[in-house]
Amino acid sequence: MKEKVQVFGRFLSGMVMPNIGAFIAWGLITALFIKTGWCPNERFAALVSPMSRMLLPLLIAYTGGEVVAGKRGGVIGAIAAMGVIVGSEDPMFIGAMIVGPLAAWIIKKFDQLMENHIKAGFEMLVNNFSVGIIGAILAVLSMVVITPLVNLLNQAMSAGVGFFVDHGLLALTSVFIEPAKVLFLNNAINHGILSPMGIRQVEEIGKSIFFLLEANPGPGLGILLAYCIAGKGNAKSSAPGAVIIHFFGGIHEIYFPYILMNPLLLISVIAGGASGVFLFDLFDVGLTSAASPGSILAITMMAERHCYVGLFIGVLVSAAVSLVISLPILKFMGKDMSLEEAQQKKDAMKRQAKGIAEAAEEPKAEGQKSSGRIRKIAFACDAGMGSSAMGATVLKKKIAAAGLEGIEVIHTPVSSIPADVQIVVTHQELGERAAHSNPNAERILITNFLAAPEYETLVEELKKRNQG
Repeated sequence: MKEKVQVFGRFLSGMVMPNIGAFIAWGLITALFIKTGWCPNERFAALVSPMSRMLLPLLIAYTGGEVVAGKRGGVIGAIAAMGVIVGSEDPMFIGAMIVGPLAAWIIKKFDQLMENHIKAGFEMLVNNFSVGIIGAILAVLSMVVITPLVNLLNQAMSAGVGFFVDHGLLALTSVFIEPAKVLFLNNAINHGILSPMGIRQVEEIGKSIFFLLEANPGPGLGILLAYCIAGKGNAKSSAPGAVIIHFFGGIHEIYFPYILMNPLLLISVIAGGASGVFLFDLFDVGLTSAASPGSILAITMMAERHCYVGLFIGVLVSAAVSLVISLPILKFMGKDMSLEEAQQKKDAMKRQAKGIAEAAEEPKAEGQKSSGRIRKIAFACDAGMGSSAMGATVLKKKIAAAGLEGIEVIHTPVSSIPADVQIVVTHQELGERAAHSNPNAERILITNFLAAPEYETLVEELKKRNQG
């Protein structure tokens, strides 16, 4: 069930993540030129509404369609999305997420049906007119059928959010958001659920607190600072570097393994997240667009100009609350083990569950072991941009220091690992998804992209295979 939820969440966020640059551009234009912006300009502010109502939904629909059926899927997805865009006065992000992939699936099924039934010389004619005719039909149907359904969904979501806001309970959303983040659903929550609601709110009041509910780096900062003070072994030594990567680099995935080592720390991030949301709401803090990655620098750039004091207070207090709760958990209720020991214990329990005798050795890779020379290694994370990019950089340096040549190291989304990759390095929580994405690759499951002991073992193994 967890894997299915992750896959669905990844699909939602996968339509938004490639277009984050466009969202940032829209957010900057909004922050600068609207009436309450830094440089109010009525002429330039005219860009804000068309970008949110037309450009961004079209990009989302095209990306979602392309994922399902390539370029043809992207084109017909954008055509169909025009139906929901024109049919509503509100930005139709959810509508685009629905009709884009749906239209691409329909054209994909049509192509499969027509395969081997088109006479030579008529391929281009059939391909072009099929997209045009089916796209026009879907645009009309989307306008008539999908738009009312999405409007009802938006009204229901607005009523639900309004209940939390009206009763001062918005902070309780942290009870759901923080645990979901640790299960690598952070991108799905932020870009699939919160961002559409946030953009609608920006259209109304020029800023939105919804962009901060998941992106606040405070709770994770408190966890990592607690490990700097009270951690043990490699967890303590790697925590200072993780603080910089998390807080300034915005890669929140870096602190997830520290919580997975001691699930009681979920109490810390929930309390920290709730305190931050409470203060953001109290000080009327909001961002003009999604801050991605969730760096304090990106959040500051996207903040509405009157919000800086409340923003920094909220982030610092959420970090302090998380830190204060985490310290006694690590000192008195935490498990007396290092990051490496946690990984080894997990592997030992896994072997015992399978009825395999425990061996005193390094954790082994899963999947089919690649034979012969290794030429391509992939680091995979949920979005393929954050922790996987960091891990790839670390391994590249180790490979270069070992004098190994001819090995390409890439970073990629876990749901789309290239077929020519021989070894996949990913977090243990994403192992099943990596197996489905590229079942032929050898998988190395780790808990810390920054300082995994498996890196050294992998480099030694590469020396044996490639030099041998």
